[in-house]
Amino acid sequence: MALVLCTGVDPAVVRTRQLILERAGHTVVSALDEPSLIAACGQHEFQVVVIGQTVSANIKRRIARLIREGCPAAKVLELYTLSTGKVLDEADSWLEVLADVPQELAARVADLAAR
Repeated sequence: MALVLCTGVDPAVVRTRQLILERAGHTVVSALDEPSLIAACGQHEFQVVVIGQTVSANIKRRIARLIREGCPAAKVLELYTLSTGKVLDEADSWLEVLADVPQELAARVADLAAR
């Protein structure tokens, strides 16, 4: 399975995503701020990075830039809501989220990791 970095601003939502992905067999590291994201990229070679839907557009762009610099091989999965739409044109995949944690999250991560 994949080594996944989950990013976001809501600790409870990020933790729920982490549990879903771990139940699906993935290894997950969480980052809730820029220093922990930079440190995680320095310590691991992630296959997939999930950028949460509650992150503002500017912060999503900043996270994507940091990921491309620190984890260039990682695939980026942007979670988004209908009201915000997709922000990251450079993401490798997108998943619309109707609730805090999408049911298809584990399957989409496995698909990206297999590419």
